[in-house]
Amino acid sequence: MDDKVLMKTDGLPTYHLANIVDDHLMEITHVIRGEEWLPSLPLHILLYEAFGWEHPKFAHLPLILKPSGKGKLSKRDGDQLGFPVFPMQFNNNGEMCKGYREDGYFPEAFINMLALLGWNPGTEQEIFSMDELIKEFTIERVGKSGSRFDPDKTKWFNHQYIMKKSAEEVAELFRKDLDARGIDYSNFDIVRICELMKERISFIHEMWDETRFFFETPTQFDEKFKKKACKEDTAEVLKELVNILDKCPDFKPETTEGAVKAWIEGNEWGFGKVMSPFRLAIVGEGKGPSVFDMIEVIGKAETLKRINNLIAAL
Repeated sequence: MDDKVLMKTDGLPTYHLANIVDDHLMEITHVIRGEEWLPSLPLHILLYEAFGWEHPKFAHLPLILKPSGKGKLSKRDGDQLGFPVFPMQFNNNGEMCKGYREDGYFPEAFINMLALLGWNPGTEQEIFSMDELIKEFTIERVGKSGSRFDPDKTKWFNHQYIMKKSAEEVAELFRKDLDARGIDYSNFDIVRICELMKERISFIHEMWDETRFFFETPTQFDEKFKKKACKEDTAEVLKELVNILDKCPDFKPETTEGAVKAWIEGNEWGFGKVMSPFRLAIVGEGKGPSVFDMIEVIGKAETLKRINNLIAAL
């Protein structure tokens, strides 16, 4: 072994000495750290022995590798590819480094993702509660090669945890986001909206962009989808649709869907002839859940208004 500096001339201990003393005084029993510290392990054990202290058990983990190319994951990789590297935001000598918490990741999703970087349970299971991780984890199942970090897989974990939450739990988080945006949602069933939309997002902050058509009447229509959905007779078809919906005794999905489908089938039309422009009128583009679920939320008056708006735009 080469000689190591343990104490600088100004009396400040180097990491090697400070680390050993700190861990001993904190009664650390196990040290699990990255494999780059393997060359220092003999020195650290000799230092424990020199002090007459029992050393902890040591384990060294393979590195987390960058998404592509060679080398370990770094902050620069995250900056270039647009994902955090640190758990929480912090100020690094004047440079603000963003974290997973501030980007909208749930703590449990982050922990779940991190646990499976380099460790596997020997099964196909990927979603683990903390109690399950504690029960299943063994150091023996940690791999010996580096694990390549996948930012898309990390988003997938957060998406899974959103889907596991009830609509009420998601609604509670969404209300906070709406409050921060200054959106008045007092006349809307936020729980129902979240029930319809939570499987379409990976983060709570994405909910507004996915659901704003519930709160705001579309003022423009996606031209590409409009060209595909609307034909020469679409205006007349939509006028008939207004009459069909206006006569519905209630606006429950089963009622409106039954009435519209019976009308379409009675005319021997393809469903796209009606449903595509119908969706365009309600959303302004070709996205969203079932049209009949959406119109239940916005109500009859708003539904008829939006269809008439599209008719006027044709």
